[in-house]
Amino acid sequence: MRKFFRKLYKLIDVLIVVPISRLIYNIQKALKKNGGLLDKLLNKPNFLIFLSLILAIVLFLLVDSKAISFVEDKTEVISNVPVNIKYNEEAYVVEGAPTDVNIMISGRKSDIYLAKQLGEYEVTLDLTEYTASDTAYKVYFTYAKSINNLKYSLDPSYVQVMIKNKVSSVSSVTYELINQDKLDSKLSVKSIGLSKSEVVVKGSESALKKIAWIKALVDLSNPDFVEAGSYDIDNIALVAYDNAGKLLNNVEIVPSTLSATVVLDSYSENIPVEVKTTGNLISGKSIAKILINNNNDYSITAYGNEEDISKIKSIPITINVDGLGGDTAKTYNVTLTKPNGVRYMSASTITVSLTFGNEEQKTVELTNISKKNLGSGLTANIISDSAISVICKGVASSLDKVDVNNIKAYVDLSGLGAGDHDVEVKIENNNPLVTYVVSSVIKVRIS
Repeated sequence: MRKFFRKLYKLIDVLIVVPISRLIYNIQKALKKNGGLLDKLLNKPNFLIFLSLILAIVLFLLVDSKAISFVEDKTEVISNVPVNIKYNEEAYVVEGAPTDVNIMISGRKSDIYLAKQLGEYEVTLDLTEYTASDTAYKVYFTYAKSINNLKYSLDPSYVQVMIKNKVSSVSSVTYELINQDKLDSKLSVKSIGLSKSEVVVKGSESALKKIAWIKALVDLSNPDFVEAGSYDIDNIALVAYDNAGKLLNNVEIVPSTLSATVVLDSYSENIPVEVKTTGNLISGKSIAKILINNNNDYSITAYGNEEDISKIKSIPITINVDGLGGDTAKTYNVTLTKPNGVRYMSASTITVSLTFGNEEQKTVELTNISKKNLGSGLTANIISDSAISVICKGVASSLDKVDVNNIKAYVDLSGLGAGDHDVEVKIENNNPLVTYVVSSVIKVRIS
């Protein structure tokens, strides 16, 4: 009660006493030149206090007698009022209870205003007398009235809750990286060591059965992560997910946070850019030279996790040359696509220049033909003449560099079973300056 009157006094002081005192002071200032009895009265502090009190009483009587519009009835909604749930947290789990409700208050404007200034909204869901059950309980909320003259109603006014016995189990913990885009793109996570590999999870039996993973959320937006090195991080939040990756909020994880050692690396490799072509040049023309940023060979520096970067052998780009060759050269501006696992590349665009020349050709003989995609448990033998002719097409300078030993011919045996098969010979070609033409078909016996 003392707290209520203290707030009421403060409210009257702010809204009534101070404004009236300020008004009287301004009047005093205006009349100061004239002096007289009024001036003497206004200079007395006690007079101002008594006058303010009299005016406050008059204003109160006007409000109480509904002489001004401040006493008109109205209704307001106080949204998102927290709910205090009372139950045995050590023994039970409550499901279905809301975290907040809305309170509708109706009555005089003055009372509503005062209630809002006091702000003492307390809503309780008392489950202390309830025990675990397979059926839901219908329980009404209780609330305290800060102003008795007002009418209070809750939305919702009651709730259907399930109360279940709390059980516990031990679960393993792994980590999940969040805000990876906030980490310097030249840095990558080399390793993470959690302070615990297992935690205790508490909740209802049905809730624990839904748990698929317990994850420690390692936030890579940490402002300390500015360079490669080892960092000790505390208060890493733990969360539970189901099989669909949905966050489970109805379980308790003990402890709720972990510590971790995060090791950041800045691993990089130089990876060559590989140019491939699609389409056909005009008859009698071949590509004589390919320059990338005016270099015969061009590599970019790629940053990322060492395991991912080490698997990348080249960064391929494809150039459409269909119908070209009429001019002596063609230049392309190409945007590079980052391979999976690459966080940063030293170049995102390159310039590719093609020079065209007159096409020539020569024929070479191949005898070494490999077999690919043979079914499990089968063997294959080439029973026809294994020597084949391959026509090589390109400008003279490119043909001079063709080495028969570097031409890889093969037959694709995928889908073929036991028996004799006529199979087309194919050439693995990673050189866009030379085109290989094979018209041979060889007979392969599979057994």
